[in-house]
Amino acid sequence: MSDMVPNTPEFTVSDLAGAVKKTLEGAFGRVRVRGEITEFKAYGSGHQYFALKDEGAKIRAIIWKGAAPRVGLKPENGLEVIATGRVTSYPERSEYQLIVERLEYAGAGALLARIEALKAKLTAEGLFERKRALPTLPRCIGVVTSAQGAVLQDIKTTIARRFPRPIILWPVAVQGEFAAGQIAAAIRGFSELHADGSIPRPDVLIVARGGGSLEDLMAFNDEAVIRAAAACSIPLISAVGHETDTTLIDFASDRRAPTPTAAAEMAVPSRLDLLSDLAQRTARLQGSVSRLLTQGRLEADRVGSKLPDLPAILGGARQKLDDRGERLVLALPNFASLLHRRLENAGNRLRHPREIITVSRGQLALVNHRLGATLPAAIGSARGRLSQAAAELRSPVIDIGRRRTDIASLTKQMRLLLPAGLRDRTAQLRALGLRLESVSYAAVLARGFALVTTAEGTPVSSKLQAKAGARLNIRFTDGDVEVSVTAKQGMLPF
Repeated sequence: MSDMVPNTPEFTVSDLAGAVKKTLEGAFGRVRVRGEITEFKAYGSGHQYFALKDEGAKIRAIIWKGAAPRVGLKPENGLEVIATGRVTSYPERSEYQLIVERLEYAGAGALLARIEALKAKLTAEGLFERKRALPTLPRCIGVVTSAQGAVLQDIKTTIARRFPRPIILWPVAVQGEFAAGQIAAAIRGFSELHADGSIPRPDVLIVARGGGSLEDLMAFNDEAVIRAAAACSIPLISAVGHETDTTLIDFASDRRAPTPTAAAEMAVPSRLDLLSDLAQRTARLQGSVSRLLTQGRLEADRVGSKLPDLPAILGGARQKLDDRGERLVLALPNFASLLHRRLENAGNRLRHPREIITVSRGQLALVNHRLGATLPAAIGSARGRLSQAAAELRSPVIDIGRRRTDIASLTKQMRLLLPAGLRDRTAQLRALGLRLESVSYAAVLARGFALVTTAEGTPVSSKLQAKAGARLNIRFTDGDVEVSVTAKQGMLPF
């Protein structure tokens, strides 16, 4: 028995490893495996190695460098995922492993846990504290969204309806593996624009997309997008998903809108509302100016009533001047005559110095002549200056009087026009009332006539309409009576 050749085939190690590899790849092919990522390590070559584990087992997994950009999400330790790929083996270590082609979050619970963890981390850093006011009327609006979706059209339509403003679109993918990077780059790009550059710098930025599942909105929960929104130098409005959807970019933005249309309404004011507000402010300003003018008129009247009677003062001064001038004209000759008489008396008493007296007389006559020539001119000049001063003082009084006259005239016109208008309207109303009464049949009934109608209210104007057995209604001025037509066309009340 010991010399017998066994029936079991003999394999080399390489042959057995190759057979196991073919069996694994042929039996399983493409599979989806759910588990938690552990032992993750990224090499400089670009390949990524980790393991997927659950409560009972663990399997090695690899993401090759070429597949890493398309895998769907970034692997991290502790993240529960569903990995799609091929099962194969690594003969040198006698291990089987999973070549991963795509990674997905393992259900909403894992996504929410990841979002909450990131939210707590960013909150601790203070990224959600800054909230800036939006500009009242932006000159230009930047939009980060998909160029093909209905979201862009809603934003454009709303802005054109409320207050047309230029819109600059930065088109991005709003879901998928490249969405987060494109959105973050767009926000940073808008933030880095210069005010005097060839591309206008927006005054407000809208980041928007339509509704979707939690997985569809994950790009707006990405850490890079949140940090770009928090660092943006332009006031930012987030409008992601429906009203019930909440993403982390909502906390980092300056204002959250429930829908893209609402974001456009936040970005620009309503032109009609602005015009209405302007009209109200204009009316209030006009009312204030009118009240100020009325107050000014009343104040001018009050001040004017306290001013002295300037014409009376000027008249008194002019009268005094005339009196003094007349007295001065009369006083000078009298004074000269008095001096002349005194001189004659002195001459009569002295008699000897006649030559001195003669010279004195000559000098006195010369002084008298000079005074008579220059005094009227001086008085006339003084009168002219006094008249000019009187004219200057009279102008504000005349102006105040003129304004009082205008106000009194307007008041009189209003008092005359309003009663006349009321009388005209009262007369017209009375005339219309008389005309209405003249065509009313109630006046005819009051004169002894009666109105005969059928039971349905149709007027009966002919004997032929009153057939036997018909029920009629006779209306008098004080009430109605129902009658029945007999066979002889008589009427019996009933």
